[in-house]
Amino acid sequence: MTQILKEGGKTIIKTDKRIDTMNAPQFEQDIEPVFSEPGINLEMDCTELNYMASSGLRILQKTMRKVMMQKGQFKITNVSPEIYKVLAMTGFTKFMTVEQKQA
Repeated sequence: MTQILKEGGKTIIKTDKRIDTMNAPQFEQDIEPVFSEPGINLEMDCTELNYMASSGLRILQKTMRKVMMQKGQFKITNVSPEIYKVLAMTGFTKFMTVEQKQA
């Protein structure tokens, strides 16, 4: 279940264990309300995330575009080494801030 929290001046999206073809539409719908704020400071906390399908990558790309259009900030935090590897191979780490889990 996706959680959306407000902490100081930022919005934190806490992901579930998986973003795949089955739950990606619901995940996208769950996070849609955060884009109503102009200049949003958004963090996606992936502490629980252990699998991301291409549908999840598409949501990340759309999220980044929406945040950029609003002149906001977006970063992905607490990414497992496996997920980081996928994000790096697909070039996501070149255009968005991605922070790995601390050991």
